[in-house]
Amino acid sequence: MICEISKKCGGCQFINQDYQKSLEYKNSYMKALFKDFHVAIHPIIGMHNPYGYRNKVIVAFNKNYEYGLYQEHSHHIVPYSYCLLHDELTDSIIHKIALLLKKYRVPIYDPRTCKGEIRHVLIRRSYTTKQYMIVLVSTKTMLKGSRNFSREIVKEFPQVKTIVLNTNTRDTVVVLGEKETVLYGKGFIIDYLCDLSFKISAKSFYQINHEQCEILYKKALSLLSIRKDDIIYDTYSGIGTIGMIAAKYAKRVYSIEKNKQAVKDAKINQAFNSLINVYLIQDDAGEYMIHQMKQNVSADIIIMDPPRSGSSLEFIQASCQLGPREILYISCNPETQIRDLKIFKNYGYYFKDIYSIDMFPFTNGIESITVLRKH
Repeated sequence: MICEISKKCGGCQFINQDYQKSLEYKNSYMKALFKDFHVAIHPIIGMHNPYGYRNKVIVAFNKNYEYGLYQEHSHHIVPYSYCLLHDELTDSIIHKIALLLKKYRVPIYDPRTCKGEIRHVLIRRSYTTKQYMIVLVSTKTMLKGSRNFSREIVKEFPQVKTIVLNTNTRDTVVVLGEKETVLYGKGFIIDYLCDLSFKISAKSFYQINHEQCEILYKKALSLLSIRKDDIIYDTYSGIGTIGMIAAKYAKRVYSIEKNKQAVKDAKINQAFNSLINVYLIQDDAGEYMIHQMKQNVSADIIIMDPPRSGSSLEFIQASCQLGPREILYISCNPETQIRDLKIFKNYGYYFKDIYSIDMFPFTNGIESITVLRKH
C-alpha cells in the first residue's frame, strides 16, 4: 500500500517503506543508543498488521469542504481521500460528514479571519466494541440541522453511538474547547483494555493504538514481581490505566497525575471498574514524591511514565529515597530515558534489559520499558 500524500503530510516517516525495514531501523537505533550500558536490548515488538491502528483521528476542512490532515509543523491542510493509519470506516464517516456539512451549508472556520463555525472533526473508535464517536468542534453552541445531520449519519453508520458538539471560541492551536453538547447518544463510548472497561468521552486521555497498548502493559507488568501486600505508586499516571490493571495484584495503588481532566477520567473509570484499592491524586508527580519522602513514606514499587521531556532530578531523588524494590520506567522518548537512567544509577538502581514496543508504526516513535532494581 502506498500513501499518496506522505511527502506533503510528513507525519509518517516510513509509510512508503517495508514495515520490517522500519523495525530494523528502530532496533539499530536502540542498540546504538544503549551501547554503553552493556545490557540486553530486546528486538522491538511490532504489529502483525501495522495499518489502520489509530483510534483517534482529527481532521480540518478548507472552504471547499475538503478535509485533510495538518502538514507536519504547520497549519496547512493536506487534503486526502484515505489514510493508511485510519481504519476504513473512520475515513468513510469523515467523507459523509464533509458531504453533510456542505449540504446544510455549515460555514467552515477560517483561522485568518476568525469567521465560520466548523474548526475540526474528531473521530474516536473503540477497538473492542467497534463503537464510534463523532466530535464536531465549532465556534457555535448550536449546529444548524443537527437532528437531520445526526439522523443521516447514524442511518448510514449504525456503529456511530454518539455525536458531540464541542464549542471552541478561543484563538488557539488546542483543538477542543470546554463546553460540550450531546447531539446524539450518551456522549461517550466504551472500550475494554486488559480486562478493564473504560468510558471514552470527547476529551478523554486514551491510548491511540489499542493492540500495542495491551502488549505494552502486559509486558511491563510481567517484568515486575508484584506481591499481594505491595504498595504501588503509579506516577505521571494519565488516566491511571496501568495502575488500575496492576491493582488486582497489589494491596494499594496510588495514581498521581497533574492534569485535571485526566484525573476526572480516571475517577470515572475507577468507579466503573469498582476498584476500591486505587487512590487517585491530582498533583505534580515530582512534588508529590518529595512530600512522601519528607513524610518518611516507603514504596514497594514505583511505576513511571513521564512525558517526552523525561523526569526531573527531584522526582528521581525522592523516588529513590522511598526505597522501592522495583521501579518500572516506561518511556516514549528513549533519549531522555537514558539521561534519567544514568541518574538512577548514581542512587544504586540498575537495569539489565530494555524492551521496545512499536506503538506508532511508520513513525519515528518508540516506546521503551525497563525495570530498575537496587544493587
